[in-house]
Amino acid sequence: MTSSLLLRGLLAGLLAGLLAFGFARVAGEPEVDRAIAFESAVSHAGHDDEPEIVSRETQRSLGLFTGVLVYSTALGGLFSLVFAASMGRVARPLGPRGLAALLALLGFVAIILVPDLTYPANPPSVGHPDTIRLRTGLFFLMLLVSAASMAAAVHLARSLAERWGAWNAVLGGVAAYLLVMLLAHHLFPAIDEVPSGFPATLLWQFRITSLGLHMVLWTSLGLLFGWLAEQRLLRGPSW
Repeated sequence: MTSSLLLRGLLAGLLAGLLAFGFARVAGEPEVDRAIAFESAVSHAGHDDEPEIVSRETQRSLGLFTGVLVYSTALGGLFSLVFAASMGRVARPLGPRGLAALLALLGFVAIILVPDLTYPANPPSVGHPDTIRLRTGLFFLMLLVSAASMAAAVHLARSLAERWGAWNAVLGGVAAYLLVMLLAHHLFPAIDEVPSGFPATLLWQFRITSLGLHMVLWTSLGLLFGWLAEQRLLRGPSW
């Protein structure tokens, strides 16, 4: 059963990655090009040119395609394992598609949306070398805190369901998660890497597009895997 779901998760992740790549190519790359053009103008003004190791055309085609598909396929595999572990706990009232949609929503919120509110995405050309590693480490630490808090909130909601009822238990879990993440947001240091003079509109558009990319990926993954899992669980194994 688990191996069959894992195979479907990898396939769903691959297909979701293709959709996310298309979105990134159409909506994301123009923003990256404009950010690079800004950095190039600043570098030329300061005579700080650096050799291009990988061509921009390779980055926006083969590099982007490979990176997105490797990430999305691995994510699909992990998603299928979480789905398999959750089936006996919350799957009965929801069904395979409902459970997959719920997990995709929780995953997007915990892994993408909430950490991004503290450390939002920056264009590749934006950032100080001295703080990039620190900011990256803090982002992943925030991601771990968010994911662990989400798992704890789900467990809390399930524990309270019998005494409080489903709605009140869910509200209690949501409140607990928000409280922990608000505290984490307050405790984690703020790092502002955006150089002065960088167009605010361009930065805002890039960050919205980055969230849109992840939204396409997680939505596609939840819907595709839910459909594939339903074929396996309700209609019997065909492959």
